[in-house]
Amino acid sequence: MFSTSAFAENVASSGRSDLNLRPGVTDISHQVYDLHMLMFFICVVIAVLVFGVMFYSMIAHRKSKGAKPANFHENVKVEIAWTVVPFLILVGMAVPAAKTLLDMEDVSKPDVTILVTGSQWKWHYKYRDNDLEFYSVMATQQKQIQNKFEKTENYLLEVDRPLVIPTGKKVRFLITSDDVIHSWWVPDFAVKKDANPGFINEAWTNVNEPGIYRGQCAELCGKDHGFMPVVVIAKEPAEYEAWIAEQEAIAQKAREEEQRLLAMNMSMDELMTNGKRIYDGVCAACHMPNGEGLPGVFPALKGSQMATEDIPGHIDIVVNGKSGTSMASFSKQLTMSEIAAVVTYERNAWGNNTGDMVQAKDVNAIMNGDK
Repeated sequence: MFSTSAFAENVASSGRSDLNLRPGVTDISHQVYDLHMLMFFICVVIAVLVFGVMFYSMIAHRKSKGAKPANFHENVKVEIAWTVVPFLILVGMAVPAAKTLLDMEDVSKPDVTILVTGSQWKWHYKYRDNDLEFYSVMATQQKQIQNKFEKTENYLLEVDRPLVIPTGKKVRFLITSDDVIHSWWVPDFAVKKDANPGFINEAWTNVNEPGIYRGQCAELCGKDHGFMPVVVIAKEPAEYEAWIAEQEAIAQKAREEEQRLLAMNMSMDELMTNGKRIYDGVCAACHMPNGEGLPGVFPALKGSQMATEDIPGHIDIVVNGKSGTSMASFSKQLTMSEIAAVVTYERNAWGNNTGDMVQAKDVNAIMNGDK
């Protein structure tokens, strides 16, 4: 499903034209815009001249006015003119284009480096200079997508955890993929770079103005391609540093909490409540809220052997994913206690009713290779 119309609606609501390239908020985006307009006006001038001469000739030298066709085969001056003039036009276009392209590809001397990894269908951000990484997943409610709720202004262009970068600093993006080809695109930055599995592409930006900037995956990458928005918040350097410190503290606290949970057992009610919340937010898009999956595409969990018999295998596929399928590893996106909760939920929901309870220590054992 594509979200092009949603993107256009968002652009229109922000006061920008959806009929032309936007100037953006970086020096590079302004260069790209100026280059775009230069090429556009060159094309307009050429079109006016060519079609003007053509229509003038058709009208002024038509047969009904007694015009006689010229009878000649070669004209050296005309041949030289129609060779030299296009060459000069192309050189005039190539020089500013080459300069802009070289500037766009200059990723040297960054102040901040962020690894961007595309997955079906979410983005993972890892700050290479800090102890911080997280997944960014679309936050639009399923009931809006199903037309049960009214669509908000940023429909399909909102996430649970936006990427945060500083203003006035050169930010380098290392862009790759876990599975298929994605494309990380933020129009206001003039950044659109493919995320290829097994390769790392580079891009950069230097945002001049604080604000919230939105984009999306621009490469058809599967069933939920239209549900991979990109949201970037640009903060003043001091605010950015404070945010980084806060997020690192939260991550450290989460690690400590995870260690605490390893030493204790959650009740069935806690596991089922947390598991349903996680399943609805992470798993239901493929396996469906009723656990019946999509026949031939995503397997059912309701009544499946995996969800009713093989506990270690069930944990393993959530932790490590399954090669050659759309089932990705969730070991980085979910904590061990969250994986334990969602596995417990899947084993007891929709009539599975196995009575099995999976704890964080069970997930930890699988992660450490003890099956």
